[in-house]
Amino acid sequence: MRVAVDLHNHSCLSPCASLEQSPSLIARLASERGLAVAALTDHNSALNCPAFREACLHEGLAPLYGMEACSSEEVHVLCLFGGVEAALDFGAFLRTRIPDLPYDPEKLGDEVVVDAEEGVVELLDYWLGSATDLGFEELCTYAAERGSVVIPAHVDRPFYSVSSQLGFLPPGPYTAVEAVREPARALSMGHPVISGSDAHYPEHVARRPTMVDLPEDALAAGRAGRGDELLIALAEALAAGRAEPYWVYRS
Repeated sequence: MRVAVDLHNHSCLSPCASLEQSPSLIARLASERGLAVAALTDHNSALNCPAFREACLHEGLAPLYGMEACSSEEVHVLCLFGGVEAALDFGAFLRTRIPDLPYDPEKLGDEVVVDAEEGVVELLDYWLGSATDLGFEELCTYAAERGSVVIPAHVDRPFYSVSSQLGFLPPGPYTAVEAVREPARALSMGHPVISGSDAHYPEHVARRPTMVDLPEDALAAGRAGRGDELLIALAEALAAGRAEPYWVYRS
């Protein structure tokens, strides 16, 4: 079954995202705009994933959970999990690797943990936009060992990417790489390439999804909250070449 999948979305937890961008709004807009699978990937944290799970299941959307982690070189990496607890556990691990820097919400943006009804649960007092103390290869290895699907983010962007910070894609446990446009071979190295919306504002949701052929039973499992089954099927579909980034299917 060919469906639209978007694995890169930020909520109001990310300091650079709009405060309108609640997990419930993302889920509603994703469903209205034709997505079948969506992941929540805030910067270095999964604290809004419980609300995202509830909102997606209400909308009939299959959710995945994770974060956009930042290496010590300031390379961004999507780390995706099938279950909320696994994502929260990895987020708790990353919290121990984020330096306690002075943080001014007025200058750097609020970081709001909310529930599925958009009620404020917590305002964080440490900056999620910081780099962790984990090198890129170390970060990818840690994530993969904890069961994550690892996807270097926007590899072709001129900042926070393997191209801008490293100049190339080192060998690693990647399921795919994400790009904004068709990347040079040095930035994909034979790995499947996906597109993602990197949504920070409501108008960004579902702007650059990937089309993926997924089994109907895997989608049904995701909609029923069994995300591990969905994540395995997604990884298999990517490895088998059953995915098209937006510049392919829109050409």
